[in-house]
Amino acid sequence: MTDRHELILTCPKGLESLLLEEATALGLEEAREQTAAVRGFGPIEVAYRLCLWSRLANRVLLLLQRFAVTDAQTLYDGVHALDWAEHLASDGSLAVEFSGHGSGIDNTHFGALKVKDAIVDRLRTASGQRPSIDKLNPDLRVHLRLDRGQAVLSLDLSGHSLHQRGYRLQQGAAPLKENLAAAVLIRAGWPRIAAAGGALADPMCGVGTFLIEGAMMAADVAPNLRRERWGFSGWLGHVPAVWTRLLDEARQRAQDGLARAPLWIRGYEADPRLIQPARNNVERAGLSDWIRIYQGEVATFEPRTDQNQKGLVICNPPYGERLGDEASLLYLYQNLGERLRQACLGWEAGVFTAAPDLGKRMGIRSHKQYAFW
Repeated sequence: MTDRHELILTCPKGLESLLLEEATALGLEEAREQTAAVRGFGPIEVAYRLCLWSRLANRVLLLLQRFAVTDAQTLYDGVHALDWAEHLASDGSLAVEFSGHGSGIDNTHFGALKVKDAIVDRLRTASGQRPSIDKLNPDLRVHLRLDRGQAVLSLDLSGHSLHQRGYRLQQGAAPLKENLAAAVLIRAGWPRIAAAGGALADPMCGVGTFLIEGAMMAADVAPNLRRERWGFSGWLGHVPAVWTRLLDEARQRAQDGLARAPLWIRGYEADPRLIQPARNNVERAGLSDWIRIYQGEVATFEPRTDQNQKGLVICNPPYGERLGDEASLLYLYQNLGERLRQACLGWEAGVFTAAPDLGKRMGIRSHKQYAFW
């Protein structure tokens, strides 16, 4: 195997251009956008760095092979042709994820079965030893995407989706995924505001996702620094020396960042049942010195900073699909708009909502709008 790989980073729709920028900064070469993904090239070190530092990606896939598929047999043959002994021991464990359809394969379960059979048959020893299936923590997680007669076969280096940072064991009724929260913060200008020493406040913080993601950015903490198991942990192509060096470097950066004077980061939440879970999440993320969470209603929200400091107000108000009815939501958005106008003069604000009509009731015009899914 060479040490220049084609890498595919998947992400939620709407994040592609942000991910392209981030991945390029992390060393991905010849990077280009696709729908819900970014592709590019780099050595294994770049792949590892993306796993550790990407705040926006869901998965980091290392491309193994592309081949044409006309039916189930050509799918099997294409997968079987690969030398799987380079990647997995015959007594190792395997998980297969299959997406797409066509070429007579209209069922993803059937497609995954064919891929699994091809790998297992290739690795089966004379004594009958063969890899086992482990969907939770396999040694090797293989991904095959079938699109218009072409198979794209990859190794999933991330393991569980990268948005699962490990700090959020308790969540509210409508949790915001961590990588989406990071994207909203980036779009709202938080990296610029944080670099200038600005403050961050969330008047409806739920279990604290915006605050934690914002503090990690400000303190230079790699988002996946606390993850213990990766998709490459049991892969035979894994290069521990490179990984350990990157991990040590990230730990040092986090230590240096957290040792600096903390920024003013505060969250307020009306529901008393969410206060302790939010504080637990902050503690698990190692950010207790940086983030404070209080019980408080939107109607009384006021970011009382230490030295009349300015910053960013960020929030994801409920929008009616699951939480709250229309009348109370109308009141909530009007209240939020009022507090922003009266108590947050000189601040910037980012409001993430699936109900732009309700957003208009805030009485403030947005100078920029972005769409996310």
